[in-house]
Amino acid sequence: MDALDILTDLENVIPFFQPIFSADEHRVIGYEVLGRYLSNNQPISLGPFFQDDQIPEEYKFEVDQVLLVKTLEKALDLEEDVSLFFNRTADLLMYGHGEPFLNELLAFEKKGLFMGRIVLEISEKSYKGDLDQLDHLLQYYRTYGIKIAITKIDSDSNYFDRIGELEPNIIKINLQALKSTSIGTTFNDVLFSLSMLARKIGATLLFENIEMEHQLQFAWRNGGRYYQGFYLKKPAEDFIHADMLKDRLKVKFHDFIMLEKRKLESIYTTAEVFQSKVQEIVLKSKKSNYEDLFQLLVKEMDQTAFRMYVCDEDGFQQSPNIFKGKSGWSIQKEYIHKNWSWRPYFLENIIKMRNERKGILSDLYSDIETGETIRTFSFPINTNEFLFIDLSYHYLFEHADLL
Repeated sequence: MDALDILTDLENVIPFFQPIFSADEHRVIGYEVLGRYLSNNQPISLGPFFQDDQIPEEYKFEVDQVLLVKTLEKALDLEEDVSLFFNRTADLLMYGHGEPFLNELLAFEKKGLFMGRIVLEISEKSYKGDLDQLDHLLQYYRTYGIKIAITKIDSDSNYFDRIGELEPNIIKINLQALKSTSIGTTFNDVLFSLSMLARKIGATLLFENIEMEHQLQFAWRNGGRYYQGFYLKKPAEDFIHADMLKDRLKVKFHDFIMLEKRKLESIYTTAEVFQSKVQEIVLKSKKSNYEDLFQLLVKEMDQTAFRMYVCDEDGFQQSPNIFKGKSGWSIQKEYIHKNWSWRPYFLENIIKMRNERKGILSDLYSDIETGETIRTFSFPINTNEFLFIDLSYHYLFEHADLL
């Protein structure tokens, strides 16, 4: 597809629209605008055109403006609460100092366009310009009600930094790589951190490229409010009825809810079982030392746990580790007096255990030393001593609802 062929035939440059659905209303809340070129009445994606570094920016800008105007003309008859998501690279957005994009929107505002419907998906991939100028422009857009979405950052190392700096309204997460049913622990951990950051800054998570049901379930489980992808609806030349998938999504989300409730019930039941078992053992060894306590625990939990230790209320380890390796259980005295209060939720859980006088089963996380996915059961021995029992991945795997 030759760039000049497109530039001399802008009449056949048209927008396609991919619906974005919401978890809370099960309806279309917006459309991502995608460029297409009609060649012999067949729509061809303009993605390669915009991604080609050999094509001058002014060519891309001209095509982008055509897509913008045609979209806005069509959207004047669209429901006012439906948003329009426009993709822009930082380089393309800064072309003309960002004024042409805004001026076109302002012209349509006079025709009745509500600026709060506009979402600008900004990609900073390969951007070599002044980030301060870009940030000032985005903040200026915001004064008109335009929302900002982050779609792609050039370097993974500054991804979280840029989110913190820009405080976008929407963070898009691409699920294209997750086509298999197995999802890596590292991705889960990063996503958890991202969802926590989004919550702190008041941003919404939008999961894109959902192509299978398990990806939709994954997005739902991980705090996604908005979803898009071929599994839901492919891009098309026309808008669809906002409630087109309402019944289908209601059924799907109900299934997800029931599965999650069963999983949570299983986790709750497991915590209760550990509470009863550990409490009984602790009472038996109340006047004994740590070594006697661990011996009793190992007898009961040899196939369940792989590490045990005791800390005080400030997080200082009072006992050695008792650790199960390939050759069996061993004592690791070098851990005595190490402090773990820096760990997330550590002190919060200590206070909770002390006040409720009850154990806590942690969420899933990756163990620092073994790298395995584990859970920890924590138990208050008394007001100043707290027992920690790390459950092995093997045990969790055998009890699938715990993973």
